[in-house]
Amino acid sequence: MPELVFAEPGGRPLRLDLHLPGSSLAGPVPVIVFVHGGGWNSGTRHEFGPEVDRAFERMVDAGLAVASVEYRLSDEAIFPAQVDDVVAALRWIAASGSEFGLDAARVVLWGESAVAALAALAAFRADAPVLGVVDWYGPTDLAALGADLDRLDDPDCAEGRLLGGTIASRPEAAVEASAALQVAGAVAAGRPLPAFLIAHGTADASVPASQATALADALRQAGGEVELDLVEGAGHRWETEPGRTPPVDRDGIFERALRFALERLYVR
Repeated sequence: MPELVFAEPGGRPLRLDLHLPGSSLAGPVPVIVFVHGGGWNSGTRHEFGPEVDRAFERMVDAGLAVASVEYRLSDEAIFPAQVDDVVAALRWIAASGSEFGLDAARVVLWGESAVAALAALAAFRADAPVLGVVDWYGPTDLAALGADLDRLDDPDCAEGRLLGGTIASRPEAAVEASAALQVAGAVAAGRPLPAFLIAHGTADASVPASQATALADALRQAGGEVELDLVEGAGHRWETEPGRTPPVDRDGIFERALRFALERLYVR
């Protein structure tokens, strides 16, 4: 079911594509809310992202519904609009999901690249507990990322466009957009932490793997459940490091994440 409008911030319709399993399943169906990557300024909800064959179909075949959501890109609205939009999608599922056979009490968020951070931040803000978050190679501390990549003062980098200014000139917004720095605040506010699966390539030059370990460390310190998979030799979007043999097992990484989601969503 494509083109379902789930929110209209400022009159701008936001849409999701809903992929549903067959009618043979009994009772409401648990949901993966998928948020596409693209540096906060590109990408589409119609595509899964990294080259994984039949990704949405395989989730549905496993007995899950998939809501692939759009959000306002950074050339349209700056942070926190993007997180607001993902939270709005969760609220739509809670309010209207039963019309489509969705179980709003069983939701996992799955984000890749830049938007894996939005998935984590939205989970911390959700009105009802999210059971899990799959974070694929997401940035989790924007100031540390900017320092590592030498773009703290670059207004035209992806982070600068997201924040509406350089990382250095908007430090408070950079902290608010950094999932690793928001864990303690979520706990202090009494919000339950979802389980996390964080997967990141050790050869990722776009988002260093230190971003994954920063979020994992913060979650562990807060008593959260976290599984950290550092994929040796993998680059961003599971690209294979030049000269590496064999190539990165994208299907294996995908199946690992799907098992994680199923284990959380089908716990009774």
